[in-house]
Amino acid sequence: MWQQGGLAENRFERRGGCLYRDLVTTQVIVLNGGSSSGKSGIVRCLQAVLRDPWLAAAVDSLIEAMPVSLQTSDAGIEFAADGGVNVGSEFRELEAAWMEGVAAMARAGARVIVDDVFLGGATSQERWQKAFGGLDVLWVGVRCESTVAAGREVARGDRVQGMAASQAEMVHRGVVYDLEVDTTHTESLDCARAIAAEVK
Repeated sequence: MWQQGGLAENRFERRGGCLYRDLVTTQVIVLNGGSSSGKSGIVRCLQAVLRDPWLAAAVDSLIEAMPVSLQTSDAGIEFAADGGVNVGSEFRELEAAWMEGVAAMARAGARVIVDDVFLGGATSQERWQKAFGGLDVLWVGVRCESTVAAGREVARGDRVQGMAASQAEMVHRGVVYDLEVDTTHTESLDCARAIAAEVK
């Protein structure tokens, strides 16, 4: 299931009494969804179905690139036993630099798919919007029913249980999308094709 949302209307302007689509091509696709919602699978499918080569930039890769000390400290990122995630000031500093780096790659000509988890909802989107100033971005919400995401979490065995359920709705609060997809009953490839259809 997919539907178009608020930002899509901003891709059109009224000139001479008619609507026309900007000629600017999509430079960045941002996928936002909770843990185990299916974003990574969609990214791989997008890279397969999109005409041009696209780079993947996942927040998980950022976390893995950080020193181990920041993966277990108040200043970095901590994963609580109940699935909660706490983010500290040093993590935010590195995350801000990473966001600017992703934006720089797009400005240099690379097309980039961002796989992120907006723990701060609309506030997280605002940070990306600031970094992506002047770029053409397609914002995509990746939804999945919490019970289904929780089942995937157990099957994966590499995440703290409870994370998927706690993030399923939280990450979408206040976020405005061009398009939403739902992986509860829809395969990653079908979701990717729906997204690809919106890429200019």
